[in-house]
Amino acid sequence: MKNRQGDAGIGGRGDQKALAGPALFSASPRLPVSPSHQADAGFSLVELVITVGVMAILTLGVIPLVQVSVKRQKEQQLHEALRQMREAIDQFHREALAGVQYQVNQQQGQGQGQGQGQGITDQTIFTADNPDRYPPDLETLKSGVSVLPLATPAALQGGVGLHGNTGVADVNQSPIPKTKIYLRSIPIDPMTGKADWVFRSCYDPADSTQWGGENVFDVHSKSEGKALNGEKYSDW
Repeated sequence: MKNRQGDAGIGGRGDQKALAGPALFSASPRLPVSPSHQADAGFSLVELVITVGVMAILTLGVIPLVQVSVKRQKEQQLHEALRQMREAIDQFHREALAGVQYQVNQQQGQGQGQGQGQGITDQTIFTADNPDRYPPDLETLKSGVSVLPLATPAALQGGVGLHGNTGVADVNQSPIPKTKIYLRSIPIDPMTGKADWVFRSCYDPADSTQWGGENVFDVHSKSEGKALNGEKYSDW
């Protein structure tokens, strides 16, 4: 009986040790993972692919917007350049006709009248093919021409208020011609990057593709591109 109990006791203690051994390992607490180890793990492949895809979509969406913005800015610059040249052409034309009228009045002995503004006195810049007195080229607008004030000085008009008797024209008080510049510089076409333009004279048809050369009545861009609204730059 003692042997059996002893064996049973020994066997029981052995079984308890065998059962207690694995239980000790399984019950051991898991070591905590520090934040530094988590940061070292980095992005997974899926996260990296998603990030790259989002950045690509944003880039593809921004590039067209930037291109449209740059194109719109160039179109505004083209409008401004055409406006400056056309205003200079029209002002030159008005003062050229006023200069012709001034010379006619001088020849007829009518004096210079009481007009306003200025008149172009140098008629040698106009050829026989340009009787309408538009500028012969843009360089003339840039270099300037001789003009004469058309407004009559008060001392030449006579009957000045209560003082009267000042109507005798004094040669020394005659207007003095001056050089007038109509364009500070020839604008650069923002679409071509050059100060080169298409000209049309007042004798050329509206749909003409060649310049007659008599004068500069209008200017257009040499660019064959299309604007954001679908129009051709050459038609502006």
